[in-house]
Amino acid sequence: MASAPSSCSTGGTGAGGLHLPDTTRELVKILVAGPFGVGKTTLIDSVSEIRPLHTEEHLSEASVAVDDLAGVRDKTTTTVAIDFGRISLEAGIVLYLFGTPGQERFRSLWADISHGALGALVLIDSRRIDDSFDVLGLVEESGLPYAVALNTFPDARTYTEEQLRRSLDLEPGTAMVVCDARDTNSSIDALLALVQQLIAGHAATAAAAGPAAAPADATGSGTGPIPETW
Repeated sequence: MASAPSSCSTGGTGAGGLHLPDTTRELVKILVAGPFGVGKTTLIDSVSEIRPLHTEEHLSEASVAVDDLAGVRDKTTTTVAIDFGRISLEAGIVLYLFGTPGQERFRSLWADISHGALGALVLIDSRRIDDSFDVLGLVEESGLPYAVALNTFPDARTYTEEQLRRSLDLEPGTAMVVCDARDTNSSIDALLALVQQLIAGHAATAAAAGPAAAPADATGSGTGPIPETW
């Protein structure tokens, strides 16, 4: 599976200051989605240039019946609202990363969290492919462009890209990459794959619309930047 080269001005937890760089041109809201225990919080931790915001609670006995710990037996906490981080890329693009809860009981939060987002990075775990379908369905229903990142786990079986695409029923144009959510560069590569897909998607839309189409912003979204207050 392809991977984009890392292109980031700052990265890793706490690597940058609280204030946006002077070179900032576009602010882009991105969702980091995926099923329970797939590594969303870990990915945001690994790339955020500010101290990430987490809304985690310890798993309780009451959640045993609804939170399937198969494959994630060591997990002791879960996100109950959002994770939030920020990363600055080249060309003045800043990504605001919103990690979404992975359990069905938090589905009602989706519309609020996804409002204003330009795309989603969907993490999957090849040991639990079936767990990805509900999240992929939510993303597709919302109409958000998305890329898929296979988060690697030591005990996971190896599958070809074709096998994974067929299992997930992905469209041919959907980017798919392999990443290690614990690794900063690997996680940045996954985010870049999504950004490149957004740019390519806008370019195709603009070409189909003809010369009268609105000019693209730096992200290629054509929708303009996301305000600092959203």
